[in-house]
Amino acid sequence: MCGVIGIVGKSNVNQALYDGLTVLQHRGQDAAGIVTCDGGKLYLRKDNGLVRDVFATEHMLNLRGNMGVGHVRYPTAGCSSSAEAQPFYVNSPYGITLAHNGNLTNAEELKRDLYNEDLRHMNTDSDSEVLLNVLAHELQVLGKLKIDHNDVFEAVSAVHRRSRGAYAVVAMITGYGIVGFRDPNGIRPIVYGKRETDKGTEYMIASESVALDAQGFELIADLEPGEAVFISLDGNLHKKQCAENTKYSTCIFEYVYLARPDSIIDDVLVYKARLRMGESLAQKIKREWTDQDINVVIPIPDTSRTSALQLANELGVLYREGFIKNRYIGRTFIMPGQKQRKKSVRQKLNAIDLEFRDKNVLLVDDSIVRGTTSQQIIQMAREAGAKKVYFASASPAIRHANVYGIDMPAPEELIAYGRTDDEVAQKIGADKVIYQDLEDLMESVRKRNPELVDFDTSVFDGRYVTGDVNEAYFARLQEIRSDSAKEKRNGRNSDIIDLHNNP
Repeated sequence: MCGVIGIVGKSNVNQALYDGLTVLQHRGQDAAGIVTCDGGKLYLRKDNGLVRDVFATEHMLNLRGNMGVGHVRYPTAGCSSSAEAQPFYVNSPYGITLAHNGNLTNAEELKRDLYNEDLRHMNTDSDSEVLLNVLAHELQVLGKLKIDHNDVFEAVSAVHRRSRGAYAVVAMITGYGIVGFRDPNGIRPIVYGKRETDKGTEYMIASESVALDAQGFELIADLEPGEAVFISLDGNLHKKQCAENTKYSTCIFEYVYLARPDSIIDDVLVYKARLRMGESLAQKIKREWTDQDINVVIPIPDTSRTSALQLANELGVLYREGFIKNRYIGRTFIMPGQKQRKKSVRQKLNAIDLEFRDKNVLLVDDSIVRGTTSQQIIQMAREAGAKKVYFASASPAIRHANVYGIDMPAPEELIAYGRTDDEVAQKIGADKVIYQDLEDLMESVRKRNPELVDFDTSVFDGRYVTGDVNEAYFARLQEIRSDSAKEKRNGRNSDIIDLHNNP
């Protein structure tokens, strides 16, 4: 999960890119970067940290030009090295800068081909650098000194033929414009829009529509699966379907957790989808838990609030805010390393005893991943005086690895892996656990857009829409995704830093 943005404007775009990245900050808190283009010259600033910390006034003044791309990152493999901060750049051909959200499932194969056949060297372990070099090679083999939008679309078509997995991309071609494209399954979201200024029309491509809304851009559309849009330096927009056998298989976890509630993804308002999730979960409780004795419904802030409120309304049970959140602590789901997550939960939330004392409480969260956070929150509720603590998840049980750009742990580290619902409840210390049914979750999203027949629901049912995920891939994933592997890498990075600081 990352956030990407690209703007072709009529004046300096540095501030607009910065503001857009702050709106997309929820998609990644590990690193941020911006590249702008002015008269054929590129200006880059990227580093680890939040947007507000990476860009100082001196950096902003140096980011000159009417065209640029930006990126906020969280590390899919749990590595927080600044060397993998985006955007990435390659000088040949033309000078291309790329920002990517997603994950290639055939990155290792592509990396070998790029070296052995295309003679291209990778400097990082990032699949985004691989994707950049595939695009660069496909533009280079055209053998043209000057290119137009048709050439760009031809190169994107070749990228689709070679690449597998999830990718929503913005790429800037120096002196020509910005191209945005989406994988043939449309797994990760990407939209584009425009705004009118006294100097002419400006265009933005971004991961979520909120980035457009915040700066007065009008949403034109989502990029369809396999579709590309090219905005030339002089402000002309072209689009084309560049892939065969496309289908909507949007990641349903975008609606559950990743996206902001005020975003629109594939013509579905995330907020409304979450309301429907709460409604269907309440209906399941009515249907299967007829003797429920819930006194109060309390959400785990912030993502679950919408679902929890609708659930309480549907059940006719009191809704209360029982936890106060420290907004200066990052999202625990996207913090690399289990130790850091454990430490952050009590720093992030504080219980209001009055709302728990002598009550049977139903806590509502968007999902249960490792269970560490849930376990600590349940313990906080009991310490605040709750008689019974029930736990409801707006999504089904997560039992499988994600391979499309979300840093979920190895399956063995998922709380629901190999456990029944009752065993999960016992493990996290709840009196009962209630999960959303998968079909109800899908219907909550597709109700607004019937074209969304399929979704990427792999973390729930183990069905991978790209059809290329095998045991060998999972073995490799286990090596890089497990918490022990992350701790080992982070320790190695610390050793390197210590050696540099203490020669």
